[in-house]
Amino acid sequence: MQDTLVIIPSYNEKENIESIIRATFSQNKAFDILVVDDNSPDGTASIVKNLQNEFKDHLFLEERSEKNGLGLAYIHGFKWALKRTYSYIIEMDADFSHNPKDLVHLYNACAQDGADVSIGSRYINNEVNVVNWDMKRLLMSYFASKYVKFITRIPVSDTTAGFVCYKRKVLETINFDRIKFVGYAFQIEMKFKAWKHGFNIKEISVIFTDRAKGTSKMNSGIISEAIFGVIQMALKGLPKKG
Repeated sequence: MQDTLVIIPSYNEKENIESIIRATFSQNKAFDILVVDDNSPDGTASIVKNLQNEFKDHLFLEERSEKNGLGLAYIHGFKWALKRTYSYIIEMDADFSHNPKDLVHLYNACAQDGADVSIGSRYINNEVNVVNWDMKRLLMSYFASKYVKFITRIPVSDTTAGFVCYKRKVLETINFDRIKFVGYAFQIEMKFKAWKHGFNIKEISVIFTDRAKGTSKMNSGIISEAIFGVIQMALKGLPKKG
């Protein structure tokens, strides 16, 4: 068992899942991987099971019975990780929008540079490091992060980022039963709660590349959750045991 677990949620990622697993295991830093699959009808889980024979004791699979939100998939993975001895837990997409080469930078920010949470950020210092997004989606994401920062006052430029490393103590502190959002706003809520608990958050500049294979899971309902959810968070603050 390594000291760091990379959690990869999946739903219909047969085009990407083997490649992202191999790319993660090929890094200079050793990681364990947990794939949390939401009963993908395309056979994603079967691909992972076959790879487990090759990456014994370092590649793990949790299968959920249905697709009911990215946030709940990550919470499932967080709880799995906390039952074990991992010191660092990293969120990463299956579709190569997050470059596995940046995993070590997120890890180093927490393991060496004093961060409790490190974020692979697309929007540091007003720079936009996104490749292959259409302008509508890019502007929506960019201004969503600006909006969240304005409403909540959180000192994070890319609040909607999904490429994040948490020290174990952060996930032990956050009460998952009080997480309200399961879609796009989940990432915002996790960062907001970590900040409200006083944890040190550091952003690392990364280049986000839109998926080349498979289908995006983004939809208008997820975006609406984020827009209205941050207002609720700002108004309510951090509840007891939150």
